[in-house]
Amino acid sequence: MLAETICSAVSAAGLGIAAVTAYRRRFLTATRIAAYALVPVGLVLTGVVEWVSGMVFKPTVWAGFGLLGLAWLLFMATRAVERRRLGAAGKPARAARGSRAPEAVAPAASAPSFGSGARPQPAAGKNPQAAAPADDFSDIEAILKKHGI
Repeated sequence: MLAETICSAVSAAGLGIAAVTAYRRRFLTATRIAAYALVPVGLVLTGVVEWVSGMVFKPTVWAGFGLLGLAWLLFMATRAVERRRLGAAGKPARAARGSRAPEAVAPAASAPSFGSGARPQPAAGKNPQAAAPADDFSDIEAILKKHGI
């Protein structure tokens, strides 16, 4: 009975806020607020509020949630122990059984190469780094002159 009264009060307050919002000519927002305000009354009329309030105030329901939490905790603990065992003894156990883990196709493919072939060497007489900015600025200058700046 208390939950239904609270839901009705919340809906009435929400509809009041929607009316004030509509008075300020913000009709889209007022419609959205009115839709949210009607949800608690709809839940009361469908019986959902009674079902939820009956469920929340029963100690057996809370005991059930506690057992579900304990079961989840046990599952996670066994999973963590299983991962730790496989991580520590996973490679020697596989070698003892004779099965090989799949190896990478190209293990050095992702390694960076810092050798002399990594970057092209500039020519002795030319300096490409000095020429590149001049080309960029000439394009910018042409655009600025076109617009009269």
